[in-house]
Amino acid sequence: MRILVCPQEFKESLTARQAADAIALGIRRAGADVGVDLAPMADGGPGTIDAVLSSVKGERLKASVHDPLGHPHEAIWALLDDKTALIEMAEASGLALLRPEERDPHRTSTYGTGELIRAALDGGCRRLVVAIGGSATNDGGAGMAQALGARLLDVAGDELKPGGAALANLQRIDVSGIDPRLRSCQVVAAADAVNPLLGPAGASLVYGSQKGGTPEAVAELESALQRYADVVRRDLGVDVVSVIGAGAAGGLGAGLVAFMGARITSGAEFVAEAIGLAGRIEQADVVFTGEGRLDSQTAYGKAVAVVARLAKERGRPVAAFAGSVADDADLVTLGLDAAVPIAKGPASREEMFAKAEELLSSAAEQATRLLLLGRSFAG
Repeated sequence: MRILVCPQEFKESLTARQAADAIALGIRRAGADVGVDLAPMADGGPGTIDAVLSSVKGERLKASVHDPLGHPHEAIWALLDDKTALIEMAEASGLALLRPEERDPHRTSTYGTGELIRAALDGGCRRLVVAIGGSATNDGGAGMAQALGARLLDVAGDELKPGGAALANLQRIDVSGIDPRLRSCQVVAAADAVNPLLGPAGASLVYGSQKGGTPEAVAELESALQRYADVVRRDLGVDVVSVIGAGAAGGLGAGLVAFMGARITSGAEFVAEAIGLAGRIEQADVVFTGEGRLDSQTAYGKAVAVVARLAKERGRPVAAFAGSVADDADLVTLGLDAAVPIAKGPASREEMFAKAEELLSSAAEQATRLLLLGRSFAG
C-alpha cells in the first residue's frame, strides 16, 4: 500500500512539512512496508514557499523589509528556476509576525509586501506569484502600492499614514511614480480565500476581528475600504468591488488587481499544480491530508478541499486529520471519506498546540492500522 501525505499547516502549531513528517512517522509505526510520499500543501498562506520548493527547483532569498507595524524585518522570498518570483505576503505582512496584543488592522500595513515585490523586480523577475494568505492587514494593498511608488493622498495632498483606517481619508491616487518595471510583469495573486472586498462576506466583516479589530473598528474598516474602492474606480479605472477574491488578505487582492493588473487564482490550486499533486495522487492507494480545524470554511478554496477533489476525481479514498472538527464540517461537501480529530480527550488549546506533533503521529498510526486491518479482511 502506498499513502500520499499532503497536509497544509496546522495553524500556530505545525508547519505543513512538520505535519507531513508527523503523519509519516505514524504511518511507518503502523506498517514498515507501507510506502509514503510526502507532498506538503499550502493554500496561499504561510508555508506556500516551503510547499512549492519541496518539489520545484529554486532558491530562498532574503530581503530587508518592514513588518506590519513598520519595524525592520528580514523576510524570505523564492526565486524559481524559471525566473518566477514566489512571494508570501505573510513573510512581510503576516499575522504571525505580531504578538496578540499588537494586532490592530487600523494600523497594520502591507508596505513590507511591496518591498518584497521590489526585491523580486531587482532580482530580474518579471513573473510574480504573490501568495496572499495569513495577513495581519486590512489596508486593501495600499501600503504595498506606496512601497512601489504610488501616492495615496488626503485632501491636503499629504501621503496617507499606514493602515486600513487611513483609507477613510483618501482623496486621490497618483501612480505616475509607480515602478515602471511593473508594466512588463505578469502577476498572479494566489489567494487562500474567495471573499469579495466589501459586504457581509468581505475582508473587514469576515476577518477583521481575527486581526484584532473590535466590532466598532471593523465597521470603520469596511467604510474605509468602500472609500478606497470608490477612489480606485475613479482614478485607476478598475472596479475591484466586482472581483472575486479581492477581499483576500485584507483586500490585498484588490490592490494587486488595481495597481499591478494581477490575475487572482486559488492558492491551493496553484500549489497543487506546481508540485504535480494530481499525478502523485494517481500513484497512491490512499491520500492523507489535514489542517488545524475542519469547518465550513474548509470548502472555500482551502488545501484540504482541493486535495479531496483531486483524489475523488481519481477514485482514491482520502482522510483528513484535524486538531478539531466543527459541527458544520460536511464531509460530503468537502469530498472526504473520513475526518479524524487528533485529540485524545479534553485538552486546552495550549496543550493541543504543545502536543500537536505527537497527537498527529498517533492518529495517523491508528488510521493506518485500521486501513491495514481492512485490507486483511478484504483478502
